[in-house]
Amino acid sequence: MTATDGGALEPRKTFLGHPRGLVVLFFTEMWERFSYYGMRALLVLYLTQHFLFGPAEAQGIYAAYAALVYLMPVIGGMIADRYLGSRKAVIIGAVLLVLGHFTMAFEGTGGRESLTIGDTTYQIQVEGRDQNRQMFAVNGDERVQIAISPEGVRAVGAEPAAANPASDFPAFTAAGGYTLETERDTALGEPVLFLALALIIVGVGFLKANISTVVGALYEENDPRRDGGFTIFYVGINLGSFLATAACSYLGFNYGWAYGFGLAGIGMLFGLLTFVLGQSWLEGRGAPPIPVEGRSILGVPLVPFFWIAGLVAVIPTWLLMQRHEIIETGLPWIAGVIFASVVGYTVFRLKGAERSRMLVAQLLIFFSVLFWALFEQAGSSLTLFADQSTQMPSWFNAGYTQMFNPGIIIIGGPIMAALWVWLAKRNLEPSTPVKFSFGLVFVGLGFLVLTWAAGTQANDAFRVPLLFLFLTYFFHTIGELCLSPVGLSMITKLSVARVVGMMMGVWFLSSSVAHIVAGLIAKATATDTVAGVVTSPALALQTYGSIFGTIGWTGVGVGVFLLLMSPLLKKGMAGVH
Repeated sequence: MTATDGGALEPRKTFLGHPRGLVVLFFTEMWERFSYYGMRALLVLYLTQHFLFGPAEAQGIYAAYAALVYLMPVIGGMIADRYLGSRKAVIIGAVLLVLGHFTMAFEGTGGRESLTIGDTTYQIQVEGRDQNRQMFAVNGDERVQIAISPEGVRAVGAEPAAANPASDFPAFTAAGGYTLETERDTALGEPVLFLALALIIVGVGFLKANISTVVGALYEENDPRRDGGFTIFYVGINLGSFLATAACSYLGFNYGWAYGFGLAGIGMLFGLLTFVLGQSWLEGRGAPPIPVEGRSILGVPLVPFFWIAGLVAVIPTWLLMQRHEIIETGLPWIAGVIFASVVGYTVFRLKGAERSRMLVAQLLIFFSVLFWALFEQAGSSLTLFADQSTQMPSWFNAGYTQMFNPGIIIIGGPIMAALWVWLAKRNLEPSTPVKFSFGLVFVGLGFLVLTWAAGTQANDAFRVPLLFLFLTYFFHTIGELCLSPVGLSMITKLSVARVVGMMMGVWFLSSSVAHIVAGLIAKATATDTVAGVVTSPALALQTYGSIFGTIGWTGVGVGVFLLLMSPLLKKGMAGVH
């Protein structure tokens, strides 16, 4: 029921059995995720191919970026809880995201790599962005296609021991007989890149936790539709991801990186307009805890203060992104302090069922760190595995592999939501801890599939069939559907109402720490590249197989352990399902 202007109560308007505000949030998040995942599908490949960062460095930048993306909602959630309310915070975040995604469309000159053999220096040029890209050595009018391996530099098409009759370029130069030098656009291109990432990070901080909180606010306490509503919302996330991955990858690979990133910006602009124009459908949910009129900070009215604060926060974030190793070292300590503070608050300030529910939520958050550390290899090591070690059709590219996960969710998400409802009616629905354990087991199984394929199914070019990468994403997606939408719902159900925004932020903080761990895992899979092209496909495949096997068995083992603990955790939930 909702109150009318006269104070009477009338039934709340619904759409397909859910509050109609879910439609607004569905499409807002769909377009926001369109922008985020469209950019993510290209980012690591953009860093390695355009700016010529090595795989380890590129994955470190990606890990730091993703970690801050999930850290900032802790602050954004607290600001919304105490001052702005969720709706106003979402609008500030959306505007910053629009600015950030459009800034990503500025490419600069990127990186340049040169090859010196004897007294002659050649500029290395690469044509194409997919697996069939070709590398050339250029010196004036001389342009020779080359291949670089651990053994040395070879002129493509020339006999190894003979001079190339078409040019003065030697047919083969052994390792040690040449030098490589990389020069990147540090004057303008890289600073603008990191500025764009900083705008996106701060924007997500204002938006991400708070839009999920508004979803929870649409439902009354113990409303049985809540889990289904979050799963529908999650389908919106992945519809945006699927469309973005297809469209942005197509433009980015075929026409230029700027076109792919620019389309992501247009998507975010649509998300902002959807949320602003759909305010009435939210029926006042997500309002400030205390009316903002007449309130100020340092003499500045409340809402303008946080607009200014958001822009100011971009500056330290921009500086941090240029020194990502600081994030990798410092964030785990910061997260530990925040998490310990939340646990302390729970133990010393809460009692009874409130305390036990909050402790269960925090323990499940802890287990989710491992899940996300494995699952989020998608944006780093699995993307490079697709590029370096996967056999794909000529019309397919590494960016397209990011469609597997959202595509499976769009189809499987409603099925899983219906399955939970069907099981609940028969008192057979697994508890939240059991669903979490399923998530860990499935994400581990996904990596074990690739480990087996790397050892038994690779072709002569040291690439495994695309089917096995699809199967990995299939298992990962089933695990995600068991854990992620249920996790969002779990936070809103188990958290004390006055700190639900902060707890939603802590949920995303777990993903922040997980991205640092994910970055360390991804770095362990890195092998040498030149101009974004791997130099030893055999070593790359072997390394991926070894690391994926280790983390795969870890996921399965921890999942089984959590399954054994689940009866105790269910008891601690004190009647919440």
